[in-house]
Amino acid sequence: MLNSVQHGGHSKKDKNMELNSNISAVITGGASGLGAATARRLAAKGVKVALFDLNEEKGEALAAELGGVFCKVNVTEDDSVDAGFEKARAANGQERILVNCAGIGNAIKTVSRSKEDGSIKHFPLDAFNFIIQVNLVGTFRCIAKSAAGMLTLDPLADGDRGAMVNTASVAAEDGQIGQAAYSASKGGVVGMTLPIARDLSREGIRVNTILPGIFDTPLLAGAPQNVRDALGAMVPHPPRLGQPDEYAALAMCMIETQYFNGEDVRLDGGIRMAPR
Repeated sequence: MLNSVQHGGHSKKDKNMELNSNISAVITGGASGLGAATARRLAAKGVKVALFDLNEEKGEALAAELGGVFCKVNVTEDDSVDAGFEKARAANGQERILVNCAGIGNAIKTVSRSKEDGSIKHFPLDAFNFIIQVNLVGTFRCIAKSAAGMLTLDPLADGDRGAMVNTASVAAEDGQIGQAAYSASKGGVVGMTLPIARDLSREGIRVNTILPGIFDTPLLAGAPQNVRDALGAMVPHPPRLGQPDEYAALAMCMIETQYFNGEDVRLDGGIRMAPR
């Protein structure tokens, strides 16, 4: 009986979000790495993309390649984000997709003792706050402003108004020594995913979050090959760095699968980070 209800109780054919040239997307941190890979996948389906980033050179080049628009945006500044959305919407129309990849990291211990003179100092609070402002508040700022815009649209045939994907990190769950601020910021992104999805559920906007492990992004591009190899070897399987296109594939799954909502998912090859 339960099976017949589960499988046969809905007469309307279930549909997932169809991606085509009628849909537009905003990708923060879209000029490189995870954001760029996701922008490429979206553009390949015909989606009109707008890239928010601080790197003008890379952003303009990728936007030109994808037939999209680049917006120089600092996610910590209200006016900058407002101007970015205004430029993106003027070019592409109101977005139905938001992918938040803008983020930064640092490595500072809560307290440290100098090896030279034994002096003690604590984590500078302005440095802690800056990570929170970019990774957590910056993500929420873009979510709130994008959602407000999405509410002006009619729902699609499937009932969806839009879909959002946020980027946290495995550090949200197993942060390493020196990652207090970074882990706090990414843990905040994970923690707000479900309540935001609930806030927006009546409006047909879905919200999910990816927790990437060790990925081959510009952050690691400058590292020596032996360091990159050692990092890859730490991953149970496959024993290598994650590829940005693998992040993009999961982001696309979250965007296109209507029943995917309010969830956070690790994408990490099975790694659990050691203390250092």
